[in-house]
Amino acid sequence: MRKKELKLVVTFHTTADAMAMEKACKENNVPGRIIPVPRAISAGCGLSWCADLGDREQIASMMKAAGIEEEDMHECMV
Repeated sequence: MRKKELKLVVTFHTTADAMAMEKACKENNVPGRIIPVPRAISAGCGLSWCADLGDREQIASMMKAAGIEEEDMHECMV
C-alpha cells in the first residue's frame, strides 16, 4: 500500500470532464493520474485527478487552455 502524502486533487462535475482531463494531460505531458474521489471530499463525479501540489499552476493553465472546468481543487492526503 502506498504511503499517504499531501496531494492536489481536482474534482469534476461529470465523468466526461474527468475523461477529458486524462486525455488532455496525456497529450500535454502534464503529470498526475485519475483516482476515485477520496472519501473526505464530496463531488458530483466519482473520479478525480491526483497530482503533486507543485504542479497546480501547470494543471490549471492546461485546463484553461483545453476548456476543462473543475468542480474544485483540494489539498488532501491521498
